Amino acid sequence: MADTSPTAPGPEPYRVHDADLDDLASTLAKAMAEVRQHGVILDRLGSEPESTGSQPPDGAPEAEEADSKKADGPASVFILALGGEAYAVELAALSDWVNYLFLPVYGREISTSRPWCAHWHEHPEAVARLHALWLAWQQFTDTEAGLSGPSTWHRDHLDQTLAHLRAPDGPFAACTTSATRPNHRVLATPAPEQSGVAA
Repeated sequence: MADTSPTAPGPEPYRVHDADLDDLASTLAKAMAEVRQHGVILDRLGSEPESTGSQPPDGAPEAEEADSKKADGPASVFILALGGEAYAVELAALSDWVNYLFLPVYGREISTSRPWCAHWHEHPEAVARLHALWLAWQQFTDTEAGLSGPSTWHRDHLDQTLAHLRAPDGPFAACTTSATRPNHRVLATPAPEQSGVAA
């Protein structure tokens, strides 16, 4: 027997006014950045060895067990200690944080006394400092950091990082000093001294 009952009309499609599209796109971009950041944190937590606190069955000291666990897991979460795909994933997550949270809030005006570089990810010192700042931000904005955590992050981490990154002789010294004249140049670093062996 065929169903002859009238079908109920489907729900009306949701329509967004053109004026609200920019806000929606911005909100979606921020949400996507947070999801990626949470994914990186979950991956990092999943790769940390579990602490059992039990004595190994062969009677080896706990120090040896800890050393073997260190060899299995990542030696550091710091971006300069990563390589290959792990570095690329971490840099992508850092870029989201820099572009969607850090710069909109703390970017400030570009000037000769406060240079910036849109290609900051090509400056190793900037990557290292911004990554350290981001790691501290994750720690000090967590609820376990307490109510003074964000204040501590601003005082102990943000202010120092901005002072170094945006100094006239900092890593962006040869880059953009005026928003109307974008510029990017990575300064050469001193070559390591070669110790010659006399024959």
